[in-house]
Amino acid sequence: MKKFDKDRVLIAVAGPVIALVAAILLTSVVLIASGKNPFEPYRLMLEQVGYSDVQVLIINQASLYYIAALGVALGFRMNLFNIGVDGQYRLGAMMTAVVGAHVALPSFLQIPMLLLVGALTGAFWAGIAGVLKVTRGVSEVVATIMLNAIATSLIGYLTLRDNFGVLVGDNVTTGEMKESGWVPGINLGADVGEIYGLVFLAVALGIGYWLVLNRTRFGFDLRATGESETAAAASGVSAKRMVLTAMLISGAVAGISGLPLLLGDAHTYSLSFPAGLGFTAIGIALLGRNNPGGIALAALLWAFLDKASPALDYATPVAYEKEIATIMQGLIVFAVVISYEAVRQWGLRRQQKRVGAELAAAAQNQKKEVAA
Repeated sequence: MKKFDKDRVLIAVAGPVIALVAAILLTSVVLIASGKNPFEPYRLMLEQVGYSDVQVLIINQASLYYIAALGVALGFRMNLFNIGVDGQYRLGAMMTAVVGAHVALPSFLQIPMLLLVGALTGAFWAGIAGVLKVTRGVSEVVATIMLNAIATSLIGYLTLRDNFGVLVGDNVTTGEMKESGWVPGINLGADVGEIYGLVFLAVALGIGYWLVLNRTRFGFDLRATGESETAAAASGVSAKRMVLTAMLISGAVAGISGLPLLLGDAHTYSLSFPAGLGFTAIGIALLGRNNPGGIALAALLWAFLDKASPALDYATPVAYEKEIATIMQGLIVFAVVISYEAVRQWGLRRQQKRVGAELAAAAQNQKKEVAA
């Protein structure tokens, strides 16, 4: 039993490690091919971790990535590919900003209401794909891709000045939110910055994700349905109900993934609000193997690459393009798929050999008993 646990841990760790090492090696090859030092960019980025302001930026960015990746992982655990997290995240943030700019309640009511608006918006948008899948058999991949495009157009329409748009300089915004909806953070000084207050929400969601999936009947049903809908149905679980429920929860989590930034810093939704968060979350969930701890490490790695890479532009005597970090992120996603499949195949062969050895040993013991 102990040996099996070691193998399982080895298989879980090997995939991300191989992917990361492969990404570093391939990025180094790109640097060598361009005639630049393959080691200097990593040293320059690692130096940034020592600066307090960069640490705050990494933690804040990681909180957004982490929540969005949990939304992706919830779908993955049900064998659903919710590629619409980006649309759910942007639409959830925009609707929350609109409500926050037009409704003023006491803080103890305003903040929960805004969180609920974001969650319900994301759940509604993901629920459309869920309903299409369980009623018409439409692939959630196709549905969510289309819904991303529709979300972009819908946001553009709702932020017109004739609707909820407010022109601030050259930027179209939804107007500044009421202060009762602002979430205070941990202020570390003017030179360092402030850690978003909703970073703690990300931590709570990670704990809740683990508890629900591993310590509740619902979590067991969800994982069982993801493994085999037929087997789940045989045990009395409605696969269609679980698919719809998983999409709703995944969308709800995605819908609040932009709120740490919205309620903690921006206080409005505008054209400069980050895009592409949902697609980044897919790579983070893959790298973290849908495990809350692994996703946290992957989110921190991604945030580190984002926030440390600008230093490459100012390196002396030779400047490096900060897009090196983007190349590495892309290579990690590329390598993680290949490495996971290779590790899975290796683990399967290892398990087959172990079972074969145990069966051979049992047969040998049986022969001895018969001979005796």
